[in-house]
Amino acid sequence: MATESEEGFVVRDRRGGSAPDRPASTPPAASEAQPHQHAPSDSSQGSGIPVSFSSFVISLGSSSMMLMGEQLDPQQPPMPPNLPQAKDIIDLLSVLEQKTTGNLTTEEQAVLRDMLYALRMKYVSLTAK
Repeated sequence: MATESEEGFVVRDRRGGSAPDRPASTPPAASEAQPHQHAPSDSSQGSGIPVSFSSFVISLGSSSMMLMGEQLDPQQPPMPPNLPQAKDIIDLLSVLEQKTTGNLTTEEQAVLRDMLYALRMKYVSLTAK
C-alpha cells in the first residue's frame, strides 16, 4: 500500500542521443544505438592476468582440484571436498574438449588434455578409496 509521502525512482538515460521529445526511459532507436564494443580478449578487467582459453581451463581445473580437497594456496583454509561438484567441472571440461576439437592451438589442446588427465586421475583416486 503506497502512501503520499513515498517517492518512486526516476530512470535517466545517460547513453546520449536522447531527443527532448522522447522520455528518458525509452530506449534509442536501432539507428541511434551505439555498437557494443568488446574488451580485447587478451586482457582482463582489473586482475592484470591475461584472459585466454588456457587460463580459463586452468581456472576451472584449479576450482575442481580445490573441490577435491587440494589446498592450492597454503595461506587459505582448505575447502571441504565436494566430489559431485568437482565431477561437474570435469564433465564441463570434457564437453569443452569435444566441442572445440579442431579449433584449438597445439598449446591450448595440450593444456586442456593435461588438465583433464590430472583431474580425472585425482577424481578416480579419491572415489576408489
